[in-house]
Amino acid sequence: MPDRRSPLAPAASFVWTRRIGLTLLGLFTFVPLYVMVSSSLKPLRDVQSAFEWFPAHLTLRPYVDMWSTVPLAHYFLNSLIVCTCSTVVSVVVAILAAYAVSRHRFPGRRVFSVTVLSTQMFPGILFLLPLFLLYVNIGAATGVKLSGSLLGLVITYLTFTLPFSIWMLVGYFDSIPRELDEAAKVDGNGELGSLVRIILPAAVPGIVTVAVYSFMTAWGEVLFASVMTGDATRTLAVGLRNYASQNDVYWNQIMAASLVISVPVVAAFLLLQRYLVAGLTAGSVK
Repeated sequence: MPDRRSPLAPAASFVWTRRIGLTLLGLFTFVPLYVMVSSSLKPLRDVQSAFEWFPAHLTLRPYVDMWSTVPLAHYFLNSLIVCTCSTVVSVVVAILAAYAVSRHRFPGRRVFSVTVLSTQMFPGILFLLPLFLLYVNIGAATGVKLSGSLLGLVITYLTFTLPFSIWMLVGYFDSIPRELDEAAKVDGNGELGSLVRIILPAAVPGIVTVAVYSFMTAWGEVLFASVMTGDATRTLAVGLRNYASQNDVYWNQIMAASLVISVPVVAAFLLLQRYLVAGLTAGSVK
């Protein structure tokens, strides 16, 4: 007998499978966030006792005390300085380097491109000891203190963000027609004028993607910040551990501080989301 099953049955099965998968993924993401928010609104004694899904005592005290328990505002300022400086320098240098690689043919161009990309293959922890020893030796030889300073931390983050930023922008600049450069030169623009007036406006999504990547990498990095900073230059990611004292751990304040320091990154991501999608997919379809 002929098969009388509806052709819509496989499609309906796929839809329900997708819904179940997305629901489980949503719960996997939502539950830790709910635990963090609810814990930040509880007194410390309630957080240290058995977990309750619905807090019996709600309080905003952790959001007030977290600023005095540790110098959170000072850590916030340090992180803002480091992230802003590393982002600006990374974007500017990456734009110039990517433009040179994309628009010019020079000896060593391929070697440079492969070297930039190969740096992403090594784990960051391999560079920790060499960078630390290099900073100590530079400080001993020149008197310029890089170890334990914000300047040294900015340079450290540039070693991570610059290779990816250059590689990302090279692919984006390659997708911009070269005829635009030629038209700009016909109008009397030089290399710099062509870059500023033609290439950069067309490459805004890629530049925004690189900037957000650089900022987020520096904002949440812990390993190098814990070694390369001191008490006066400590950043937010490292400063959170100071909520743990010898006698107690202020879990509610840790949760509150974690939420507060996540706001700038989440807000920037939501505001620039459309640029990020355009920047990451540029050049994927020719």
